[in-house]
Amino acid sequence: MLVVDDDPTVAEVVAGYLDRAGYRVDRADDGPAALTRAAAHRPDLVVLDLMLPGMDGLEVCRRMRGQGPVPVIMLTARGDEDDRILGLEVGADDYVTKPFSPRELVLRVESVLRRTRPAAAPRPPSAAGLTADPTARRATKDGTELALTLREFDLLAFFLRHPGRAFAREELMREVWGWDFGDLSTVTVHVRRLRGKVEDDPARPRLIQTVWGVGYRFDPAGREAD
Repeated sequence: MLVVDDDPTVAEVVAGYLDRAGYRVDRADDGPAALTRAAAHRPDLVVLDLMLPGMDGLEVCRRMRGQGPVPVIMLTARGDEDDRILGLEVGADDYVTKPFSPRELVLRVESVLRRTRPAAAPRPPSAAGLTADPTARRATKDGTELALTLREFDLLAFFLRHPGRAFAREELMREVWGWDFGDLSTVTVHVRRLRGKVEDDPARPRLIQTVWGVGYRFDPAGREAD
């Protein structure tokens, strides 16, 4: 685990709880130090504060995502929805708003890690030229690899396993994120980002369709939505 926070008290508490949960923890107190440590020893997960001196957490997350896939949980002292959405859009897999329960953070860490481990499946789910291989954590469209975040991959794999069925955002949050409650804009943001990577025309999506009054449906036939 890599914990990045310029508040030594917060960093110490988070690192202490993660250490007691059985994780090896490294710490950094600013963006450049975090990038250096992540490049030297690729972490299994990063707990990243949004408000860092010099280089904010959004930029750190962007640069880490550029180096390769790594789960990121964003810490923010702000409750503003725009900040949470920005964190998700640059590739964060989850967010926790300060003040937070350290025990809840550990549970969030465990939840994200469970979803990054390969899932047992006889064959990778595929449809409409899309494939999501859970063992390799690799998604392709017509044979070309897609650059998906970890949560985007999970969402695509879920849609591929359940073609033709409409899901409410609450169902997607429960089945894909493992949350029984939370900000439903999280689902909206990820669907929009996934459409941008799998649809021929994201402005007129045919594969991941909006079902008005319900949520979303994956249509392998790519038919025009009603």
